[in-house]
Amino acid sequence: MPQPVPSPQWTHRLVDTPDGRLHLVEQGSGPLVLLLHGFPESWYSWRHQLPALAAAGYRAAALDLRGYGRSVRPAAVEAYDMAAHVADNAAVIRALGADDAVLVGHDWGSPIAAHTALLRPDVCSAVALLSVPYAPRGPVRPSDAFAALGGDEEFYVRYFQEPGRAEAEIEPDVRAWLAGFYASLSGDTMPPDGSAGHFFVPPGGRLSDRFVRDRTPSWLGESELDFYAGEFARTGVTGALNRYRNADRDWAATADLEGAPIPQPSLFIGGTRDASTTWLADAIAAFPTTLPGLTATHLLDGCGHWVQQERPDEVNRLLLEWLRGLDPA
Repeated sequence: MPQPVPSPQWTHRLVDTPDGRLHLVEQGSGPLVLLLHGFPESWYSWRHQLPALAAAGYRAAALDLRGYGRSVRPAAVEAYDMAAHVADNAAVIRALGADDAVLVGHDWGSPIAAHTALLRPDVCSAVALLSVPYAPRGPVRPSDAFAALGGDEEFYVRYFQEPGRAEAEIEPDVRAWLAGFYASLSGDTMPPDGSAGHFFVPPGGRLSDRFVRDRTPSWLGESELDFYAGEFARTGVTGALNRYRNADRDWAATADLEGAPIPQPSLFIGGTRDASTTWLADAIAAFPTTLPGLTATHLLDGCGHWVQQERPDEVNRLLLEWLRGLDPA
């Protein structure tokens, strides 16, 4: 089992932005690599990448996205739209004294990194996307697409979009909920291939009703689960869930990006057992058009959704090979 990396060289910082302070953890010196986590995670999901990047001559900075950890948690749902996250990234990069950065995003961090590349190319020199492939804005409103999934059952994203509903399920025992969610999406503990029930809510039920409860992922020890549970027990999950609640708002605000490719150098890493790579297989197949600067696509055999935690050594090797290729000097 990968063990938490000792942290004597980690530096915790609070960075001022127009909307409030953002918390990040950094290590190393050199070209800036900004690491963006997803749901339900934190800067800590990059604990294995921070020392590896630092040792290779990079300044790695893992951000707590707005709504998470020690970062600002605005009350308004619309404060979590994509434009706000892109502005956060630009503010952090400049606050750290850099002109630009390589962005590496996992889960929600992947589309946030991708949109930073699209909307602020001046601060994003290259982009690595983990687990969630880039799919350009399409003609169908997201809520309409989500409503069409699942038949009589409700797709989990739609379930997350109703304010207060998922909170009522998660927050009474956030540790148990997180343990089940992580296990249900991990390559070594998830249900058999072809079973997608844990992504849908039965009528009158809860998302967690079908979570894996009888086994623990190899990457998730008690200390890791304690950290995540402690963060969300302290902050609640509303800020994190508000990202889902902006899907239609983001879609309406980005009509000019329909079909837009990302021209910067790019990399994709996913798991063969991750629903994000199987459901979005067409998006991966379209990479020659949508990611013209793509260096490589890597699908890690047997890996689930939490790639940088499930397979830290492989992910570190692939990231460093790609980064060195961007600037051999």
